[in-house]
Amino acid sequence: MSARFEEIDWRPTPLGDISLRRRRDPASGEDVYEVKLGDDFLMSSLFTEGEIALTRLGLAKLPDTELDVAVGGLGLGYTARAALDDARVRSLIVVDAIGEVIDWHRRGLVPLGAGLAADPRCRLVQGDFFALAGGPLGLDPETPHRRFHAILLDVDHSPRHVLNPSHAALYLPAGLRALAQLLHPDGVFALWSNDPPDPEFGEVLAGVFAESAAHVVDFDNPLQGGTAANTVYVARRAAAAQRD
Repeated sequence: MSARFEEIDWRPTPLGDISLRRRRDPASGEDVYEVKLGDDFLMSSLFTEGEIALTRLGLAKLPDTELDVAVGGLGLGYTARAALDDARVRSLIVVDAIGEVIDWHRRGLVPLGAGLAADPRCRLVQGDFFALAGGPLGLDPETPHRRFHAILLDVDHSPRHVLNPSHAALYLPAGLRALAQLLHPDGVFALWSNDPPDPEFGEVLAGVFAESAAHVVDFDNPLQGGTAANTVYVARRAAAAQRD
């Protein structure tokens, strides 16, 4: 095995084979961590701007009070780390379907893992975010029907390009209405997407939430010698929420 590349872990999972890899970037000389599920690249530490922007845009308009936040998708932990770096966040749960990913963080195999696992505000939960969001008890198995000030989701490539067919229902009106019930009035749902803004999905968001917007996040892409972009959708539940 070359010193420039190392497969740190590989495991079979119900969703496919997942692997954690580390390679040396020839341009910067720094280590780059990558997560693959089957043939799909899920995340690279070379491109984290979109994941960090998901948190910052999602929390930007929330009040200067203590916040309870839920994150769907752990990955390499950049969305969760950005949430904990916000002094308003008093509690964070991170839901991931793949226990092996949670184990990487708890064992310190990824750069942000030890800090996330040790932070008393943060709890890593193994579970199917999509099933929990549409289920009767909500996202937190320890506190049924719990509500959050923000729910940040970074699992699928986009609402149209999902990792599992069972995820697709969340992006429809009924799925988003169920998710909105897990937010406090004025709470925020934010979603990362690798695709450009999708007007059709934007209309679905607008039909469920009081306000919504799609933000384009540009960042340098040294692999292609130019720039790339992600989309972050931010939607806010109405302040005068209807009784559930």
